[in-house]
Amino acid sequence: METTRLSTKGQIILPKAIRESHKWGPGTEFTVEETADGVLLRPSRYFPKTRVEDVYGCLAGPEKRKSIAEMDEAITHEVRRRHERGRY
Repeated sequence: METTRLSTKGQIILPKAIRESHKWGPGTEFTVEETADGVLLRPSRYFPKTRVEDVYGCLAGPEKRKSIAEMDEAITHEVRRRHERGRY
């Protein structure tokens, strides 16, 4: 078991072996829970739990889907528009 120390700024450094084994990089967010035994750190979820009912219907239906030719045409139009404005 490794030990660490609380800094004057209230920061704790997790040992490198633990960070590497869990693949926790800089910027990883954690939830902090106080328990009867001490403090528990858990990495936060990247995305909140989602139910199908919450997202059903958010995608375009068949009537709104574009063909590959329509998408290519839209991309070509936007590239030309930007080129005319001097962006490319």
